[in-house]
Amino acid sequence: MFTGIIQTTGRITRLDVTDQHARLGVSAPKLVESSLPLGASIAVNGICLTVTDWRESDFTVDVMPETMRRTNLGRLARGSLVNLEPSLALDSKLDGHIVAGHVDTTAELIDRVENENAVELGFRVPHKYDPYIVEKGSIAIDGISLTVTMAQQDAFGVSLIPFTVANTTLAHYGLGDLVNIEVDMLGRYAVKQIQAWKKRVLTEKR
Repeated sequence: MFTGIIQTTGRITRLDVTDQHARLGVSAPKLVESSLPLGASIAVNGICLTVTDWRESDFTVDVMPETMRRTNLGRLARGSLVNLEPSLALDSKLDGHIVAGHVDTTAELIDRVENENAVELGFRVPHKYDPYIVEKGSIAIDGISLTVTMAQQDAFGVSLIPFTVANTTLAHYGLGDLVNIEVDMLGRYAVKQIQAWKKRVLTEKR
């Protein structure tokens, strides 16, 4: 589990992709092997991955090819910046929201506006995820816990404070870029329960 509070950013140092396997090398000076041992979980752009190796200057994570295709990891190259968050310790504060590290889909950046000290971003999202994205609700974008400021059909918006702009990858994205989306876990279960209740009611009326 994660909180969506990014601890640091890192850069892709190695990117080896085949039909059967994908392996990423990530350099992050603020993370050391003693606090992120082999087998530890880490969210890379919001994707829960496992540390499988350490070198002097970077660590390695193995990625399924399916994950490369379904997330924005497949668009990365050597030198790309990624958001990093080690897994949540049970005695840690939950400053963001509950994030599983299981990406639901990608969304396209379609709007970017600077509004005084904030940066407002708009995204286009596949229609099937509309029920899970609500105004003032939580959403994880590339692993970053954010509050939805606008929710319309097939689109939503968020607003970034200067700290988020300075300490995550979102400042580097341009229109048309894809981000990883994980909808709010509690909202997902709430919608599923409502759908199940409606289905049961309709069945009983027949």
